Amino acid sequence: MGAPTPIFFMTNDLPEGAVPAPAKPPTAATSELNNLLEIISGTSAAIENIWDGNDGSETYFEMLRTSVDRAAKVTAQLVEHAGGSDKKVVFHPELAGFARQKNAPPPPPAKKQRSLLVVDDEPMALVLAKRILSEAGFEVVTAQSAFECLDLFRKRPHHFDLVLLDLTMPFMDGEETFGRLRAIRPDAVVLLSTGFIAQERLDRMLAAGMAGFLRKPHRPEELVANIRAVLESVKMSRAGCAAGAQASAF
Repeated sequence: MGAPTPIFFMTNDLPEGAVPAPAKPPTAATSELNNLLEIISGTSAAIENIWDGNDGSETYFEMLRTSVDRAAKVTAQLVEHAGGSDKKVVFHPELAGFARQKNAPPPPPAKKQRSLLVVDDEPMALVLAKRILSEAGFEVVTAQSAFECLDLFRKRPHHFDLVLLDLTMPFMDGEETFGRLRAIRPDAVVLLSTGFIAQERLDRMLAAGMAGFLRKPHRPEELVANIRAVLESVKMSRAGCAAGAQASAF
């Protein structure tokens, strides 16, 4: 493998006397790009469902999907250059062994509707996530801040089967929110979904009991499949620990 392709940033010349806007750090810019691709991908999928069957529409949707995939590869390079985790999906080691292979049959439908708490400070991301996950059969509650998340969780700590948590949020970030969620309910299942996270920070959160990490952007079907995989892995992990009378982080 050759050396990574250098990435250059170009800016337009500013008028004389104009003060340039402060540039975002590479980590923040990378995260924001992945967030935007997540929104574009989800919106494309929603529109595709509406226009399904229309003559000629599939050609244009395929062009859009291909463009999103190409852009995602570029942001993956940015993540690597900025020192972020190069992994797209990571499960906690205790759950990884239970994760189903891609070619395995899907689990049978759950007898009880699974409840998810989705936390993101981006309103468009919440709208899309709620639609995608509701259509997949989940009960979905959304929160636009860490404080709203903690308030909802504190009122019904055992109602939510999984918390899908953003990392970069104002006032209180995802790592602190995760710690507070686990303080309320030590076996809370929290899955991080973000456009950028440093490897050291990811390792620290996994060691603290985070169920896994999904790097944005992800296609709707990938998001649903990974959430189901985590829930199924937690179920099997708890059943195995109960049979063996072993302690579990989940």
